[in-house]
Amino acid sequence: SFRQIFCLQRLWRMALATIPYAASPLLTPHCRRKVHSVISCQIDIVKAKQAPESTPSPAKLRIKIAGAWDALMRWSQRKSSYVSTSRRSSEAWAGVRKVVVFGGGSFGTAMGSILALQKSELEVVLLLRDEQLSSDINVKHMNSKYLQGCSLPHNVRATTNVAEAISGAQYAVHAVPVQSSRAFLHGIKDVLPPTTPLLCVSKGLEVTTGSMMSELIPSALGRCQPVVFLSGPSFAKEVLEKQPTGLVAASTDLQLANTVQALLSSPAMRVNTTSDVVGIETCGALKNVLAIGAGIIQGLGLGQNALAAFIVQGCSEIRYLVEAQGGKASTINGLGGIGDICLTCYGSLSRNRSVGVRLGQGEQLQDILASSSQVAEGVATAAVVVLLARRFRVSLPVLTGIAQILEGNISCEEAVNEIMGLPQIQGEA
Repeated sequence: SFRQIFCLQRLWRMALATIPYAASPLLTPHCRRKVHSVISCQIDIVKAKQAPESTPSPAKLRIKIAGAWDALMRWSQRKSSYVSTSRRSSEAWAGVRKVVVFGGGSFGTAMGSILALQKSELEVVLLLRDEQLSSDINVKHMNSKYLQGCSLPHNVRATTNVAEAISGAQYAVHAVPVQSSRAFLHGIKDVLPPTTPLLCVSKGLEVTTGSMMSELIPSALGRCQPVVFLSGPSFAKEVLEKQPTGLVAASTDLQLANTVQALLSSPAMRVNTTSDVVGIETCGALKNVLAIGAGIIQGLGLGQNALAAFIVQGCSEIRYLVEAQGGKASTINGLGGIGDICLTCYGSLSRNRSVGVRLGQGEQLQDILASSSQVAEGVATAAVVVLLARRFRVSLPVLTGIAQILEGNISCEEAVNEIMGLPQIQGEA
């Protein structure tokens, strides 16, 4: 029995504790190993004699499952009892009267609305360039350009006046497309207080420099700004509809990340935190490129087998680049990695995937981009990925193939044939 195992182990420990090493020849190093080996063998024999546990009846199995669930709920209550979620949220929102959102696209609008719903007296201001869209939001309480049919909370309004939008704001949500972010931030740096935390939801790499947003923001502002990077599987429409959503808040300032977690957490939204900014940003940028490839596979009609193999290979390549840049390989297993990748590659609302589907069906990239009202960041990011692969000396065949297609160097069919003809991998599952 396990009691016998326990007794044998206890006897072994007692023997070592009570017999002086110098007084007994039994405890010479050689004999010590020998006795330990004998005890280990006895333990293995006892274990081997244990009969396997019989499968419980359906009634007992239901009881076991219910017991396991109850234990999990009790653990959750104990974990939450240290500092209640409502208390943390109240503390985080204390003194917060205004939030500004840079950009009036779908996700910027959704994030502003979620924050507005967290506190009814909060003022949320969307800073836009489009006067017509600004008027539309203020009159109809709806972003008819990007989120048609979705009503916005009463405490969300829009303006095109930079000073008015930023003045008095305790937080700023940055939702400007990556390729426009440098010029935008440079233009507001004298108005934006250096202590105002940014919640960055923009994902991608700057084409001209290859910079991630964590590099671009301080460069454009000319100073360090408190910033948290939000990522995870989150289509704007479903966020606005308060469908269950999981995000991750990444920052080198974990206290700020925890504050943002408390600001956003609700019955419909869970927020994890991490300090791996490099990993989260790399996954967030490259998943857009991967989604274009996933769309191409669907557009070509290559089936689910090909799509699954493609996504797995793409995840491996993203992991290689994350590690090469000093990020954590484990980040790709979380919400900001596989979570975001799965949503973007499989979800019908994905802009990047839609571009890929149309490419696979034979449309020209210029025509696709001209007919789209929203930015597909993966198109601009793909070329930069190749430069990063060279800089960090990692092989990214799938992501490089997508860049080749987008540059017009090869057709979708040629890229598939070339990738399928690469050497087989050995010694790796």
